[in-house]
Amino acid sequence: MPQELPGFYFDTEKNRYFPIKGPIPGTSRSRSTAQKPNPKPTQVINSHGTRARTSKLLQVRELSGNVLSLRKGKCNFKEEFQKRLASQPTVWKYQTEKIGDGAFEQIRLGVNTPEGQYETELLLTGTVTGYLSFFEVGKVGQDYTGVKCIPKQVWPLIKENKEVSYKAPDLIWKRDGPVIRMSSSVSCIKSSAKHSTCTTDNGVNLQRALITTLGSETSGGSVYVLNFVNPVDSNPSTSIIRQRMREVASFNCTIWTADYNSIANQAVIGTNLGAAVVDLETGRQSWVFRSKSDVLAQQFHPLGNVVLCGLRNGTVVTVDIRERPEGVSNRLIRHRIPYSPLHRTGQNSKKQWFELKGNICPSRTVSMPSSISSLVSLHFDEQYFLASSMDGSVKLYDHRLIKRGPIQSYEGHVNSHTRIQLAVDPSERFVMSGGEDCNVRIWSIKSGELLFDDKFSNSIPTNVCWRRPERFVGTQDGRQSDEESQFGQSYSSDAWIQTQEGLFHMHWY
Repeated sequence: MPQELPGFYFDTEKNRYFPIKGPIPGTSRSRSTAQKPNPKPTQVINSHGTRARTSKLLQVRELSGNVLSLRKGKCNFKEEFQKRLASQPTVWKYQTEKIGDGAFEQIRLGVNTPEGQYETELLLTGTVTGYLSFFEVGKVGQDYTGVKCIPKQVWPLIKENKEVSYKAPDLIWKRDGPVIRMSSSVSCIKSSAKHSTCTTDNGVNLQRALITTLGSETSGGSVYVLNFVNPVDSNPSTSIIRQRMREVASFNCTIWTADYNSIANQAVIGTNLGAAVVDLETGRQSWVFRSKSDVLAQQFHPLGNVVLCGLRNGTVVTVDIRERPEGVSNRLIRHRIPYSPLHRTGQNSKKQWFELKGNICPSRTVSMPSSISSLVSLHFDEQYFLASSMDGSVKLYDHRLIKRGPIQSYEGHVNSHTRIQLAVDPSERFVMSGGEDCNVRIWSIKSGELLFDDKFSNSIPTNVCWRRPERFVGTQDGRQSDEESQFGQSYSSDAWIQTQEGLFHMHWY
């Protein structure tokens, strides 16, 4: 017999509970009025909103509908369910050699075969020692001569003699032969897919990759483009990959970071002298921002005509990179930016301002407690951006409300000096980052809740790439699952995580 729940009755024909809102069908009114008043809704989420069973949340939805009354107030079932999944991921480690922590990105690669063209995933890894290597994800041809990297589950920990029901992720393959040796440390890799993709007639999404090198004592950094807009032949070798790469520009300074604007086919680079825009077709260079404080983080505004620059002194400035009309001087405008009280320590305690040059708006300047580590613009609302600094601060800002400070803070991040990158999932619901304590953390962007905080690596997870979302297939015949047809999208999500130990794959569904 079904368990009796105060305030609800069980319908045997429909096999579900219904709240008592009036006389139960088939009973007298006097009997229904004698029922006790509805109790408070069932509590299913603890103070942090994590670790409760998703089955319990589904049960409460059956009783209360899509709007849930929980301890923290009224919540949307869809949002709570997604946060619950994000708090309980499965993590796999691939048995690879140590790949370093210079830079990391994924791109889509079109491959021609006798059977036709297909799309595959390519992971690019750059090291501080100047090596660029790549891994292919998924199935490959029979004539493939690479090394197969086997995944091993590292989270949650598997107890002995316990049956495991987690589905293993795709294999990754490391091609035989030498990796590409760059001129110096690989400082940044960015994919054109962050803004747009090129699509062939077969519907295959192809991309370019922007690669920068840091520079050395004898030479400055360089800007490269790795072009996969045109498909490659089956099983591309390292030499073919090298042929697809060309040096676009070189500088007599250190290149710390970069970002790709595929709308205008241009890149913006952050250096120890300021920021410069590079035309990726012609190699033409133009300085748009000058500063004595290094530019350590950059992010294009979604519209492509403004770039955020994060400085070593903890300042985030908004730079307009549009060319001025003919007849107007291109000379960079000098600005005096007042030091924030957060920065008036040590040698800066007597200085009241610092100097910048460029087409910037001083009123839209942000000050954080330490050097800027990462910047991410959000696309669901072009006014929002995330910023993190090397003291562990992670904040959400609104360009329209800069003077009021951050509109959301994310607690728990651990950092003191490392350029750890933030990563936002394709749906822009979650932000993920590693920490100097080697933990990986996931927060809800909207609520600021810390959903996941655990360690599965003995080295710092410095870079994260969310995989391109794919449709969730609920049945073997390809039809949508009940959840997908109801909510219009899949709850499934995947991310690649890079550490000095190797590559990790995180998944929840």
